[in-house]
Amino acid sequence: MRRGNLAAFLDFAPAEESFRDAILAGLSRPMKAIPCRFLYDARGSKIFEAICELPEYYVTRTELALLAERAAEMAALIGPRCQLVEFGSGASRKVRLLLDALVEPAAYVPVDISADFLREAASLVAADFPDLKVTAICADYMEPRFLPAFPVAHEGTRVGFFPGSTIGNLTPAEAVAFLSGCHQALGPRGAMVVGVDLKKDPALLHAAYNDAAGVTADFTLNLLVRANRELEADFDLGRFRHEAFYNAEAGRIEIYIESLIDQIVTVAGRRIRFGARERIHAEYSYKYTIGEFQALAARAGFHARACWTDAAPCFSVHYLTVAAE
Repeated sequence: MRRGNLAAFLDFAPAEESFRDAILAGLSRPMKAIPCRFLYDARGSKIFEAICELPEYYVTRTELALLAERAAEMAALIGPRCQLVEFGSGASRKVRLLLDALVEPAAYVPVDISADFLREAASLVAADFPDLKVTAICADYMEPRFLPAFPVAHEGTRVGFFPGSTIGNLTPAEAVAFLSGCHQALGPRGAMVVGVDLKKDPALLHAAYNDAAGVTADFTLNLLVRANRELEADFDLGRFRHEAFYNAEAGRIEIYIESLIDQIVTVAGRRIRFGARERIHAEYSYKYTIGEFQALAARAGFHARACWTDAAPCFSVHYLTVAAE
């Protein structure tokens, strides 16, 4: 596999958070919870890739189609010689559609917390775009205000790219804080391209998070598999189940692991009691109307410039700018 030379690899990754400490703290609360970032170990990441291919899970294929169809329009708004900063770059799959459409982009700056994965993905982008300056930053992309200075683009817009509806995993207050950090990091000429899942028929949402093949359930329950493997826990997966439902009042999908019976589980030597039907919170996925998200972005200092949706509509991609028109 051909790999290109990175202009730079900057490692500012924070000390790795202890899975043991996080899960013990989360399971000791009156309302048990495990941070959703722990869903994405090696096995969990592979399961999530499978979720993206499911017929019920519209998010990935709809956003890819929008980027493929509308990237030229996005590039026209962004203008030439931009510096593209991807927050949570992962495999850098979607950004290629935008890079292909941009006019002489000055730089691509992928930001992610997994050093090895980031270096691999960024090197592949550098190989496929040899004239592009690729500088990878290993850091907590959810804290953009604390990122190191980006490479200087002497002309053009500095654009943040945040696809995949990851913004929906944040509460509205957290989303405003994240976008405010992006506003600060990108500077007075900054802009954002953000993928946002839309409110829709609850039946479609239910199907997307409760697929017939049970892949999403495997993804959620992998938290227990991971605890068994890494923390010498004794979770019996047959005594727990994945539960996901749409909370219309809050405008979000809520994902839990539910205990089916009264039971005691040992985790890292500590005994944890579960009542029948007691839940462990695993993840939220907020859905917005176009107006709701644009109002949220405005609270972070961004102006809505354009929005693209599929025909249904199920999903949206927003172009936001720091400066008003």
